[in-house]
Amino acid sequence: THHNALDIKAYLRISAGELWQKRLLIAGFPKVFEIGRIFRNEGQSREHLQDYTQLETYEAYSDMHKGMAFVQDLYRHIAKEVYGKLVFDINGHHVDLGDEWKEINFSTLIKERFGLDPITEIYEKTGEKVTKSDLEEICEKAGIKYIHTEYNIRWAVDNIWKTIRKEVSGPAFLTGIPTYMEPLAKRSPDGKTVERLQVLIAGSEVGKGYSELNDPLDQRARFEDQQKLRDEGDEEAQRLDLDYINDMEYGMPPAFGFGVSERLFAFLEDKPAHETQIFPLLRPKQ
Repeated sequence: THHNALDIKAYLRISAGELWQKRLLIAGFPKVFEIGRIFRNEGQSREHLQDYTQLETYEAYSDMHKGMAFVQDLYRHIAKEVYGKLVFDINGHHVDLGDEWKEINFSTLIKERFGLDPITEIYEKTGEKVTKSDLEEICEKAGIKYIHTEYNIRWAVDNIWKTIRKEVSGPAFLTGIPTYMEPLAKRSPDGKTVERLQVLIAGSEVGKGYSELNDPLDQRARFEDQQKLRDEGDEEAQRLDLDYINDMEYGMPPAFGFGVSERLFAFLEDKPAHETQIFPLLRPKQ
C-alpha cells in the first residue's frame, strides 16, 4: 500500500522485524524478541498459511551451537507446559522430543541421494559443474518439475530436499547449508556453508535459526548477489539494504537468531494449520 503521511510505499512484512531487532543488538541490547503477524505469499496447504503469527528472538554473544541447546529446551518446555507430554504421533511419525536431537547434513544428504554436491555444484554423473539440463534431470528423478527458464541451483536443491524431508521423523537439526541459500547467516569455518539450523519434526521444518552474520563487507557482497538474482526474476531473493549495512559497520556483536511460528502447535496437535488459527484467511464462499 501507500503510506500517505510519509509518501512512501509500504509492504506486508515477511519477518518479525529481523533487521530491526539486529539493530537493537548493535545498540547494546543483549536479548530481544518480538511476537508478531507476518505474511508470506508462498502457497496454502495443510502445513502452511500465508498470514500467521511468529516469534523471532536474538541473543548477543551466542551462536548456532549454543542455540541448539536453547531450542531443545524451548520445545520441550512448550510441549510439557501446554500438552503435559514430550511424545507425539504426528501425520504417521512418532516423535519423542525427549530423545537426542540428531544432526542431519543437508549438503551430504543431497549428494548421497542424487549425486549433486550443493556446495561445489559438481554433478557426479558428468564430473563437471551442474547445468540447467542436469538440474531438470535431477528434479525429475526427485519427482518434481524444474520450473525455471534459467539456471537456479538454490531453488533446485531446496525443493529436492523437501522430497527427502518427508522421511525424517525427528526431532533433528538440519545443518550444512550452502552459503548462497542464507544471505544473513555467518559462514562456517569451512567458508562453504553457513551456521544455520532448521528444526525437523514429522517430515517438516518447524523452526529456523542461525549464527548471525556480523561482517558488513561479507553482508554487502551477499546482498549484492541476492539483488542480482532478484533483478533476474527471483522474487525470493533478498533486497539490497544499504541502511542495515551502514548500521552494522558501527559494530554488531556475534549473535544467534531463531524464529518459530504458530504452526508448531498445529503439528503437535496433528491438525491442519487453518484449524488451529482463529479466523484464518479462507477463500470466500461467493
